[in-house]
Amino acid sequence: MRVRRLPLRLLATLALGLAASPALPAEIATRAPDTHGLLFRLEKAGVAPSYVFGTLHSGDPRVTALPEPVARAFGEARTFATEGRLSEQEIANFFEAAQFDDGRRLGDFFDAATMTEIRARLGEHAPADAKFDRLKPWVVMLLLAEEAPPAGNDGEILDQRLLLDARRRKLAIVGLELPDEQIAAFDAIALPAQVALVKFVLTHRDELAREHDAVIAAWLDRDLASLAALNEAQRRRNPEVAPHLAELTRHLVDNRSVQMAHRLFLPLRAGRVFVAVGALHLHGPNSLLALLREQGYRVRRVF
Repeated sequence: MRVRRLPLRLLATLALGLAASPALPAEIATRAPDTHGLLFRLEKAGVAPSYVFGTLHSGDPRVTALPEPVARAFGEARTFATEGRLSEQEIANFFEAAQFDDGRRLGDFFDAATMTEIRARLGEHAPADAKFDRLKPWVVMLLLAEEAPPAGNDGEILDQRLLLDARRRKLAIVGLELPDEQIAAFDAIALPAQVALVKFVLTHRDELAREHDAVIAAWLDRDLASLAALNEAQRRRNPEVAPHLAELTRHLVDNRSVQMAHRLFLPLRAGRVFVAVGALHLHGPNSLLALLREQGYRVRRVF
């Protein structure tokens, strides 16, 4: 099985957003969401400033060309913090952990026709039979998303390019999520939701690819609210899968934003950190930016 990339592009493939959150506690719901901007400066007395950049997990050339304010902020950094920085071995281990080890099989959740369609969609990139039969549904969703990048999105995604540049510059690198934490986030999605989302990607794969241009346009406009609105439209068109998309959001966005804020606590105290996470983590009342404000940082939009 090819394990060339981390599963970062899944959110972008599913129209980036999946952004409507479930009901929030009252104290969280009163926060005003950040609706515009991709680059934010973090300021606190006695600490050198740091920056948070909302990326799009895409290899489209319009995305990977850094705007001047972003390149300047990145150039000032001494530490780079990113969602994941797994080695090739860790990526292989990730997909090993994405297989059932308790006797269950993928065919327990899909009929023969759907199994045949999954194999056909994956084509030559489908894993060998023994591994294919043991895959958990969520990894099938990732593989389907990975094997169908939109046009112009075949190269390294923006996050990977930033990581490579950070390594070349010998910056300190902070991974905001451990491999086991990534696996736990996917495993936490209920199996019925995993199965429904696989079927959704199979049915709407071409449509999702076509909508990617709208996602890129909203990102280039630095319009976080529009990125979220794209998901609202997707949910209205597909009410049968809306609860499953909400569950995906809760585990892959909301809960992970909390983890990211926790892992940034110590690095940010040293200052000069450049944080690169998916733009979705910057929008909404329980976003990473909101959580960093709670840590005492002044968050100022600069781009």
